Amino acid sequence: MFKAISLGFVGFMANFLQPDAPPDIIPYRPLTWENTAVFELSYQDDPTVQQIVERYVAQLGEQGKSVSRQGIWIQSQWLPLAQHQGKEALSAASLTKVATTLAAINKWSLTHQFETGIYRTGSINNGVLSGDLIIEGGSDPLFVWEEAIALGNALNKAGIRQVQGDLIVVGNFAMNYAIDPVVSAQTLRMGMDHRLWNGEVSRQFSTMKAATTKPQMSISGGVKRLESLPSDATKILIHKSLVLSEILKLMNIYSNNAIAEMIAQNLGGGPQMGKQVAQDLGIPENELQLINGSGLGVENRISPRAAVMMFQAIDQSIDSETLAISDLFPVAGRDKRGTMIDRKMPKGIIAKTGTLNQVSALAGMIPTSEHGDVWFAIINNGTWDIRGYRKQQDQLLQSLDGHWQLTPLASMLIDISQDFFGNPDRIEIVSTSSVSNTSSSSN
Repeated sequence: MFKAISLGFVGFMANFLQPDAPPDIIPYRPLTWENTAVFELSYQDDPTVQQIVERYVAQLGEQGKSVSRQGIWIQSQWLPLAQHQGKEALSAASLTKVATTLAAINKWSLTHQFETGIYRTGSINNGVLSGDLIIEGGSDPLFVWEEAIALGNALNKAGIRQVQGDLIVVGNFAMNYAIDPVVSAQTLRMGMDHRLWNGEVSRQFSTMKAATTKPQMSISGGVKRLESLPSDATKILIHKSLVLSEILKLMNIYSNNAIAEMIAQNLGGGPQMGKQVAQDLGIPENELQLINGSGLGVENRISPRAAVMMFQAIDQSIDSETLAISDLFPVAGRDKRGTMIDRKMPKGIIAKTGTLNQVSALAGMIPTSEHGDVWFAIINNGTWDIRGYRKQQDQLLQSLDGHWQLTPLASMLIDISQDFFGNPDRIEIVSTSSVSNTSSSSN
């Protein structure tokens, strides 16, 4: 289980990243009735839902909030149940991360792991590497202190405790959300040698499993960046990230902007990602206008209908016996951390929040006995009353809870995470060749 979260996921801000050449994104399976048996369809109308929405909008108007800057869309799997300005794109803040989530699982599998390769030049004798230590980044968006500590211990286990050459970084390597590879390599250097630790690293070490040892990795040279691996480089280790489903869940629970930006960069950047998702959903591009992958900036505009369709597409794209959409997003009653703190939503609702100056948004899924899974999006723009918006969003969901019978699956309320930061099992020792009289590691 994840018992500690590194470097303050809550509210962490990241600089926007520049997109590379956009990769191909595999579209999800279309949401069409042809793929579903007739007896599974539910077309039951429910006019009370529209009445509940109209009362909600009227209350906002009575408080002096512009009703034209509020958007709502509620629908069952196949039938819209209520809406207000549902096709109007509004500033949606971190609902943008729903698009990032969808694009990510269309590109990679939920079990995908980002690999960081560790190489050396020269030989190893008595624990001393006579050449350089090389880090080949693989776009891991969640490489944090615990991972560096585990990597240092793995290198010690592979027979290296001292490097006479440089620490070289190649490729896209980011640590602690710093996108500059050289800065990240300097941070890695600190994490791999306990004699360089400051209070922050020591605190993170204290959250790791009791059997974890303190690594020792003395590097005599400096930190350099190369465009490609040296021809004489030999791979020592492969470090694998958390699986994508865990990364996305942590991104969404804590609404971590840096993770979202790094994922979006690997998908061609926000604008390209938004166009591709809109095309896959079959909606006009003006309903999904993105400038980045995190939602930072009021220019990220999404219609409530588009937000709902993205959630539905994510749900349909998850082809797994062990995972569900509740394993990618916060669930009320289960996640009492991150963006769910102080929210009063009915238990079992899956929800992604979004907050900026004068923007508050909420979207997700309500499990009901009457309509099955009901998908919703609420986007509020126009005033600084963020606390008021949140309170009334929760009250709207409570009103729907009073109208329907909510039926969350027991599995939705259980966190199935088994991995943890700094897990040594995600590091594979590939080669210990050219090692002679290697000293064993002890701390």
